[in-house]
Amino acid sequence: MLRETWLVFNQAMRLSLRNPAWMVIGVMQPVLYLFFFGPLLERMTENTPGFPPGTSWQILTPALIVQLALFGASFVGFGLLAELRMGVVERMQVTPASRVSLLLGRVLRDAVQTLAQAVLILILAFTVFDLSASFGAVALTLVMVACLSLALSSCSYALALTLRSEEAFPAVLNTVLMPILLLSGIFIPITHGLAPDWLYTLSRWNPFTHVVDAERASFRSEFTTDALLTGSIVLFAMTALSLYWGVRTFRRESA
Repeated sequence: MLRETWLVFNQAMRLSLRNPAWMVIGVMQPVLYLFFFGPLLERMTENTPGFPPGTSWQILTPALIVQLALFGASFVGFGLLAELRMGVVERMQVTPASRVSLLLGRVLRDAVQTLAQAVLILILAFTVFDLSASFGAVALTLVMVACLSLALSSCSYALALTLRSEEAFPAVLNTVLMPILLLSGIFIPITHGLAPDWLYTLSRWNPFTHVVDAERASFRSEFTTDALLTGSIVLFAMTALSLYWGVRTFRRESA
């Protein structure tokens, strides 16, 4: 299975490298937020009570990396829908390759792309802006964003195979992603001091909120905090369940 996963990954990566424009387009939105929203947040952290500890760049940068994975990995199902339309998926399913490898090769490609984009965001934040974080914090953040990309791309592929419609797929994604984005505290942290009680309580039910809090705790070098532990557990559960859904959908498609 490892060899088959490598073959699928290699093929998918070659296709992505032939058209790197999509990687650049995917990273443009977080970069724009970094340049145009970061300075505003810097003023807000100085004058607004209720913000979590840390500098504005320690608050914004890890959240933008989560946003990068949230939107980049969630829309990879469009590529699978195009392959379904052209018959590529059917031709791969008649091969003796494991159905698990057909999924893992794709999601690993997506994780590598997300990591490359996240590294670019971190380089800009360290060199252009006043971001300070330890090597361990950066390494832990990259591991977490890779796991998040695995989870989201698995869900995207499973949803694409379930819907099998290029019209319904973006409608469902936008309906789901918008409340997730707003309730995750990516742009402005949702804390007791800033948000109403009902909004704070509602945000606690959003698993991405705990992932964002964990990455922010990592950037503050608070490796023993409850936020980091809770976020890591939530992220591990999300990744396991998403991979299970993706593998199960691929196997059912081949049945």
